[in-house]
Amino acid sequence: MGHANRIDTHQHLVSPKYADLLHARGIRPGGIDLPQWSESEAVDFMDRRGIRTGILSLSTPGVFLGDNAEARTWAREVNEYGAEIVRRRPDRFGLFATLTLPDVDGALAEAEYALDTLHADGIVLLANNNGRYLGDPEFTPLLELLHERESVVFIHPGELPAAPVPGIPSFAADFLLDTTRTALSLILSGAMDRYPGIKFILAHAGGFVPYIASRILLAMFVAKTSAQQPLPADEAAVDPTVLKRFYYDVALSASPAALPSLLAVAEPDHITYGSDFPFAPPAAVDFIIHEYENYPLDDSLRAAIDRGNAEALFPRLKA
Repeated sequence: MGHANRIDTHQHLVSPKYADLLHARGIRPGGIDLPQWSESEAVDFMDRRGIRTGILSLSTPGVFLGDNAEARTWAREVNEYGAEIVRRRPDRFGLFATLTLPDVDGALAEAEYALDTLHADGIVLLANNNGRYLGDPEFTPLLELLHERESVVFIHPGELPAAPVPGIPSFAADFLLDTTRTALSLILSGAMDRYPGIKFILAHAGGFVPYIASRILLAMFVAKTSAQQPLPADEAAVDPTVLKRFYYDVALSASPAALPSLLAVAEPDHITYGSDFPFAPPAAVDFIIHEYENYPLDDSLRAAIDRGNAEALFPRLKA
């Protein structure tokens, strides 16, 4: 396939020890079996699909399985495992370090270690953590730190804080809602205004965010006008540009149905390429790549999505 210099900001790793943990607990992320993964398989996958560099991250369920101490141990194990891969192949891999939320103290310590010692390229956060979304006041210290560091933060969905629906795997729809909920949480809590230094990447084209953009603006209007009546004449009820501050990857979303909504909402320099390997099997990735490469995009925009926009986020990867 063409476009051999893509930077994939949505690519996962599964360390052997972490795989053993999930198998032992009977956890099926997103309602599917945990896929097999290795460094060599990832390189082969990328070589066959025009991807030069994959920014690795841990997917759901992350490392918090109910115990803070356990989460801290697993975050360190996974992050050091990923950092070693990046040290060996810095041209082929990057790392979004995983944290320990909802354990904020553990998350602060691990974020500092990952950014300062492991030199991670950014941080991955699950959209909800034990039922709490990222705009929750409890997470303020972490957002303050990530703002001060001007960090890139990849937001990945997880299981909704509700029982799954039998027969419907979580990845099919719940994941998209989870991402949408946390985007709303960040907006309505004011976090997007208070922490502009954080560059948030929303997985899967933002879930439902582009499609329901007008509803999000309505929610902002209702929240503001109900809190302050009447609104001062010189103050706008909502900032319609807030959705343009997010970054969005196109993992499993670069289709003729999804791209028009995304392109109508996102800034052209805030869209990155994503594959979702290995949770998206190669055949699914190939299908989406085919749709993406046959979608009528301007050449400069396609080059920006494939590589240029990610280079701006990760200067070390500039060709």
